[in-house]
Amino acid sequence: MTTPVHHERQAPRVCRLWARERRLETLFQLALTAPLLLGLLALSRFGHRWVDILFQFTAPLLIVTVLLTAVLAGARMWAATLHGLAAIAALTLAVAPQWFPASAALRAGAPFVRIYSANVQALNTDVDAIRLSLIAADADVVVLIEMGDAPAARLDQILANYPHRIASPRIERSSGAARSVVASRWPLTAIRDRPDGLHAVGATVRTPLGPLNVLGVHLTRPWPFQEQWGQISQTMALEAVVSDLSGPVVVAGDFNSVSSARIGRQIRRDIGLRPAPGFPGTWPTAVPSVFGVTIDQVYRSPDLAFVSRRLGRPTGSDHRPVVTEVTLAAA
Repeated sequence: MTTPVHHERQAPRVCRLWARERRLETLFQLALTAPLLLGLLALSRFGHRWVDILFQFTAPLLIVTVLLTAVLAGARMWAATLHGLAAIAALTLAVAPQWFPASAALRAGAPFVRIYSANVQALNTDVDAIRLSLIAADADVVVLIEMGDAPAARLDQILANYPHRIASPRIERSSGAARSVVASRWPLTAIRDRPDGLHAVGATVRTPLGPLNVLGVHLTRPWPFQEQWGQISQTMALEAVVSDLSGPVVVAGDFNSVSSARIGRQIRRDIGLRPAPGFPGTWPTAVPSVFGVTIDQVYRSPDLAFVSRRLGRPTGSDHRPVVTEVTLAAA
């Protein structure tokens, strides 16, 4: 015998499920308001330190928002999906200058120079990982930032293929003593140091392109981790260094800022340097690179052009190395 269906009993249950789904969709809509607002703020180029720290994370937030919106669309939560699409649009426009910076045409027939740059982390003792990463990159010029005592003691082994080197003095820090190095397959001359608080090392390398000025820099961490004007004043010091140089310039290292945020805009506006594309991210290595933040960057002067940019083999640091190829820009 067929049991009769009691519609009067099922109706309240359906209503409860529908109400629960509506509440869940409303929560997702509220959650997606945050990336939408952040994207709009980033587009406004609002430079206050309180929000600039958040602008560093627009790229990974974009990836997360895309994934969440795809799930919401699959669940047919259309109102929340529309919120997600609006957030994606704002974040994409905000991230575009970081991932797709203005490029320069390559000069026909000009050779290229491969540059390896990495923050190898002061407390990193995995010397073999650093050495193997350099071998895999097969670069012409090497920039190592925040190199601790362990790799410094085996520098001849790490840089066996780079006989020409210049290093900054060893600096004692609470996070571990460190120095920076520029090394090359070709002869180089040191760029004059400046006692201005900028932790940098530089050399003019005699490359097939002609003399190439290579600077390795490590800007301080942003507010609230360090004093609020630290990065700005160090970028001003970098401007003074670059202004003293003649010929093509490459600046590589750990900027503790993405190229689309306040410091990156200052570098482009005041120094006239242009960044390499910033995807995938370089920090931290604890997450996949697509979710990473590109604070390890390479900038070029307008007379150069980037041929390629990729991530290098891990070094044991919490930063990924960056391998770029540069050549002369078309006239």
